Amino acid sequence: MRREIITTSDGSTSIRLPDWDEQYHSKHGAIQEARHVFIQNGLALFKNQSIRILEIGFGTGLNALITFQEARQYHLNVDYVGVEAYPIDDAEILAMNYASELKIDPCFFELMHRSSWHEPHSIANHFQLTKRQQLFSEIDDIADFDLIYFDAFGYRVQPELWSEEIFKSMYRALKPGGLLVTYAARSVIKKNMVSAGFTVSKLPGPPGKREMFRAVKSE
Repeated sequence: MRREIITTSDGSTSIRLPDWDEQYHSKHGAIQEARHVFIQNGLALFKNQSIRILEIGFGTGLNALITFQEARQYHLNVDYVGVEAYPIDDAEILAMNYASELKIDPCFFELMHRSSWHEPHSIANHFQLTKRQQLFSEIDDIADFDLIYFDAFGYRVQPELWSEEIFKSMYRALKPGGLLVTYAARSVIKKNMVSAGFTVSKLPGPPGKREMFRAVKSE
């Protein structure tokens, strides 16, 4: 499938899939979207503790990098697991401008992508990263995570990634009281989340999107 590098409205880069008319991040701003959905409505609710995060769709590594940066502000020790079925290539990694846009030493972003798959790596004292190359349907963790970043491609192009079965596996992967946040806000997605056991809240969305979901594992 064809892929091309684009610059989103906030100046940060992303990858577009022309055949699907889909991109890895919002065209209204990749960094803005990540901060709003995953940091402000997810990570910011955890402070002064150790936290395990599961990312569904590691992609370009943007969410991991912003989490790495913001974890210091919230005094968090983060154990981050990023799942990606189809990793991006070296040329695409080099084209991402996140380190300069976030004003962060690029060595951390490079280390995240150079790190081998399926092994834990210490990116810094407060941040451990494990990348797993696997299909989302293969995830079988049990009560292991405090927070899930659900950042799969949109329902329009891959509805199977937003099914009740997928959300059941997400529910199982979370600890009691754990959270799942996603940019999505379709009614069918909420229905599948609720059927999987989640309590779902609709929140204001990032720039260019009216709403988003946050789901809680209540037991």
